[in-house]
Amino acid sequence: MSRVTVKPEMLNWACERSGKTLEFLRKKFPKIDLWERGDAQPTLKQLEQFAKATYTPIGFLFLQKPPVEAVPIPDFRTVGSEYIGHPSPDLLDTVYICQQRQEWYREFARSIGEKPLPFVGSVSQTNNIEKIAESIRHALGFDIEERRQLPTWTDALRRFIEQADALGILVMVSGVVGSNNKRKLDPQEFRGFALADNLAPLVFINGSDTKAAQMFTLAHELAHIWIGQSAVSDAQAMQIPENQIERWCNLVAAELLVPLSALRNEYKKNNKLSDEINRLARVFKVSTLVVLRRIHDAGGLTKEQFWQAYHEELERLGNLPSGSGGNFYLTQAARVSKRFARALVTSTLEGQTLHRDAFRMLGFSKLETFRDLGRSLGVA
Repeated sequence: MSRVTVKPEMLNWACERSGKTLEFLRKKFPKIDLWERGDAQPTLKQLEQFAKATYTPIGFLFLQKPPVEAVPIPDFRTVGSEYIGHPSPDLLDTVYICQQRQEWYREFARSIGEKPLPFVGSVSQTNNIEKIAESIRHALGFDIEERRQLPTWTDALRRFIEQADALGILVMVSGVVGSNNKRKLDPQEFRGFALADNLAPLVFINGSDTKAAQMFTLAHELAHIWIGQSAVSDAQAMQIPENQIERWCNLVAAELLVPLSALRNEYKKNNKLSDEINRLARVFKVSTLVVLRRIHDAGGLTKEQFWQAYHEELERLGNLPSGSGGNFYLTQAARVSKRFARALVTSTLEGQTLHRDAFRMLGFSKLETFRDLGRSLGVA
């Protein structure tokens, strides 16, 4: 049985990169300790299995030293003010998948004569925040009163996504890498990213996050599209990022979701604060933390009062049981964007795209699943 020569440091790098525990890998590969010490070498089949288990492109394992991997778009993720390095394979693969889908859709849009979208890159950081947020709401048809009437955050998020989709933005929501339910995305690593393009603007939202948090992520990434800047970020209303673009996008997102003028009209300062932030969170369909931030921005809380209330609310939220993502996020159309899925199914049925390529971009292999998707979109 032929063996392949792999440097032990490459195996160590792949193990660390994957985030898998040594106990897990030892169960799958009993000789891994011997491989890492250089006392034995794996067969090609074993190495292929090891690459798959650690989410490592097998070609990397034959390098002389570990490559320096970076997200292929600006990476603004931070904890506090410290940059988060070493993106996980889950984040990297998710960005690569979305880039492939965006590239396909861009060519599709050109082939059918679609015009560049005028709002992509239409504003700058020097523009007035309130006017920018209002222009985004107007373009989307994003009505505060309509959102108030929606019963749940899931309904509000679904509506928000539909409005962005109708405008020409590919919004993809998933809590896993591709369609692999064993590779769950960690919202602590990233909450979303934007790929700016005037024919195929794309926003990805980490579906493992709460619905209220996803509302803010979508608003933040839309700001990236309007300013024409691709980026992966950890969008949180509480943050005051060091990066100017991230700080600007947070301000636009907060004003888009909770306009200060509307907040001042709604806010009842004589009510108990905890009751009031819960009420306003239901009105605007955002998280209570976003509401707290906006009350502070409106002058309703001093800096000291705000931070005390913030830490109390953060502790309360931490003690709540976590909810499920909901079936909406398990559907293929939501994972890949309904606009993208509709275009891909149509192109495939017309013979312009191979079924093999469509299945690869959609993340499945069964023809019946493809047909079901088409029927659900009304294009089969």
